[in-house]
Amino acid sequence: MRRLTLGVLLVLGGSVVVSQVAGQKKTVATAKLETNAVAMPDAEKIRAHVKFLSSDLLEGRGTGQRGGDIAAEYIGTQVALYGLKPAGDDGTFFQNVPMESVHTLPATTFKLVPKSGEPVALKNLDDFVTNNESQTETADFDAPIVFVGFGITAPEYNWDDYKGVDLKGKVALLFVNEPASDDPKFFKGKALTYYGRWTYKYEETARHGAVGALIIHRTDLASYGWQVVRNSMGTERSHLRLDGTPKLQAASWIQLDVAKKLVAMGGLDLDKLYAQSQSRDFKAVELPVHLQAHVASELRPFVSRNVVAVLPGSDAKLKSEAVLYSAHYDHLGIVPEAKGDNIYNGAVDNATGCGILLELARAWSIAKPQVGRSILFAAVTAEEQGLLGSEYLGKHAPIAPGKISLDLNFDALAPIGEPEEVEVTGAERTTFYPVVESMAKTFGLKIRPDARPEAGHYYRSDHFSLARAGVPAFSIGQGLKFKGHDDAWGEAQAKDYVDHRYHQPSDEYRAEMDFTGLAQMARFGFLLGQNAAMAPGVQGWQPGDEFEAARKGK
Repeated sequence: MRRLTLGVLLVLGGSVVVSQVAGQKKTVATAKLETNAVAMPDAEKIRAHVKFLSSDLLEGRGTGQRGGDIAAEYIGTQVALYGLKPAGDDGTFFQNVPMESVHTLPATTFKLVPKSGEPVALKNLDDFVTNNESQTETADFDAPIVFVGFGITAPEYNWDDYKGVDLKGKVALLFVNEPASDDPKFFKGKALTYYGRWTYKYEETARHGAVGALIIHRTDLASYGWQVVRNSMGTERSHLRLDGTPKLQAASWIQLDVAKKLVAMGGLDLDKLYAQSQSRDFKAVELPVHLQAHVASELRPFVSRNVVAVLPGSDAKLKSEAVLYSAHYDHLGIVPEAKGDNIYNGAVDNATGCGILLELARAWSIAKPQVGRSILFAAVTAEEQGLLGSEYLGKHAPIAPGKISLDLNFDALAPIGEPEEVEVTGAERTTFYPVVESMAKTFGLKIRPDARPEAGHYYRSDHFSLARAGVPAFSIGQGLKFKGHDDAWGEAQAKDYVDHRYHQPSDEYRAEMDFTGLAQMARFGFLLGQNAAMAPGVQGWQPGDEFEAARKGK
């Protein structure tokens, strides 16, 4: 892959002139844009989409629920009206995603049984949450609990928390996150890698034969409070249909205080175990405590849908390659047993991303710049269930991942004004980053490093699924500095959202929301996508990146 450097000159109301240098060869391409196309995307059109998609009528857009299906139909109708072509199954805008809903029932019980002493019954939702990933109605087991530190196997860092232990038929107790590091060559320093994510913990413990996993919740390590875990994991979860991959019968989180009591039953101290887990010399500890579990689930097979549309490229050969725009349309739906407001409207998360995606689709359909590659648009399902819709898309893309030059994703952008910064976490890992830097400068935007690299945001949105398939991918978001305000104001807004609205029914549309910044991010994404579509070749990963092998394998 040739490394590209790019200079961009944006002339509002006229044309975009792109100058690309590939080695010593310089090519200049001019794409004529309509004046009204340059003036948009339109903030008020984004507002209208967000207002509708987050209304009570759509019931929180739950995966496998009526509101989620309505959202998919709405998005499919919009892209059809824009004149885009279907890229889904059987000539439609919809890609079927076979899934299984697993609803953990109140009859589910966990009991900690020490070798000596009285058993301790745990309270579902308050002390623990669990879900049966093996997709059976009932799972009963009485299994020893083994503390496995962070539960990580990472040969590239000479790290193995499972050395000398057999987890088959046992329950893994482990911390979320990963060993603390300031060394960028060791678990990427302060930035969280995928090894720290809860999804990895479940995957890895299942690969080692565990029947269950108990992830210890600590707000500082998880980067969110227990209410997020409870609301996201506590009752119903959706899964892709089983394909032979090992799965847990009890994929669980437990409260920190419960974990402290659990290890104390074995005469141990959790803080000391955490400290020991920081060392390569750590060895797993089997506790003299069993977990007696009865996991009762209601299963419901269903088919959810990704919405996939395409604007075919202008070049007969290059149109088989594409630039992809993505956003997830699902949220948490309705939780019938919740008291009071039980609709998780998901206005910011992620009606905003869908509003931007739809405006981008409209912009491309109007402008129709002469770019060789096709432009794909994907509104994916089941992000809140573990990036499932995008995982399925990555495995069944209408254009092979090796021919998708770039994925630009939009997820949970705060409609609070005009940003003076942009966050493009993960873009620096791709060969496209010089373009991003140049475009940000053109827009007068400072690129802000990930405000919280320890939270592992790169692994928490749909671009990650495409990255795992080898596609250079990242999300476009705002930083913390907004026009007329200082950084502290932006930080306060972000904290207020996480504390009071994120994954809660209060994430609702409000008339005072300011969508100016979202329109700006859409324009930024439009021109990034145009440059990728006009580049001499498809984009790649920087040498040595964790996704480089997947890209080369495609």
